[in-house]
Amino acid sequence: MAFFTEPKTERYRMVSRAATGNSTVIDVGGVKIGEGYFPVISGPCSVESEEQVIAIAKSIKAGGAKILRGGAFKPRTSPYDFQGMQAEGLELLSLAKRETGLPIISEIMNQSQIGLFEDVDIVQIGARNMQNFDLLKAVGSLKKPVLLKRGLANTIEELLMSAEYIVASGNPNVILCERGIRTFESMTRNTLDLSAVILLKQKSHLPVIADPSHAAGIRSLVAPLAKGIMAVGADGIMIETHNNPANALCDGAQSLDLEQFNDLMKDLKKRAELEGKEI
Repeated sequence: MAFFTEPKTERYRMVSRAATGNSTVIDVGGVKIGEGYFPVISGPCSVESEEQVIAIAKSIKAGGAKILRGGAFKPRTSPYDFQGMQAEGLELLSLAKRETGLPIISEIMNQSQIGLFEDVDIVQIGARNMQNFDLLKAVGSLKKPVLLKRGLANTIEELLMSAEYIVASGNPNVILCERGIRTFESMTRNTLDLSAVILLKQKSHLPVIADPSHAAGIRSLVAPLAKGIMAVGADGIMIETHNNPANALCDGAQSLDLEQFNDLMKDLKKRAELEGKEI
């Protein structure tokens, strides 16, 4: 007896490259993310104070970053770890946005927080929430871009299916993010899957960026991985930067200091010229 099997591409029909003849370019306050562009998103893992976030925002903007990231609500493995400044953290990000003009991105944890994200330019769905389908449908009702991170142990197809939830719910402005997956390797925090960047670009019309900070978990690996991310054709990068990584309340070991970030930006700008990308 023959059974009907739905073609896999039909399972994510709206985000599939076959759905459109063009690559999607998303405009975030004048910053373009998509084919031909390579914006750098940077900032602290967690917003810790007004002085901290504004100092970082001013420095990364001077270095060439186009979007400020900052965690206000933090999903932590241990309940005893710093959970973020929450609503106050979002207010400080908004203040840094007014001070510098940088669009801001921050992670949402659940649907009840949507009202707090009115001034956030890009809503981030973190790795742990990649298959929180109710949250995906909720952000699908928003009129602002959503950055969707790949889960720690999720396949490329599962990431595309999660993106499909958002787009099918009415929001076409989705940015895919490869942030490393959990493997048997123990010398790094996760394993950055550069092949996923290439495959996602082949399979979907959505912009694809990568996060070497969470992939490596080790500061000295971030810059070399960032160069590889650009080389394989990503549409941007997200890098954790802190003004005092040794005393950061969250993920200091993987955060670049401001000088290291500026040095990396100088290198990426040179490489962007060779790749024909606008950074």
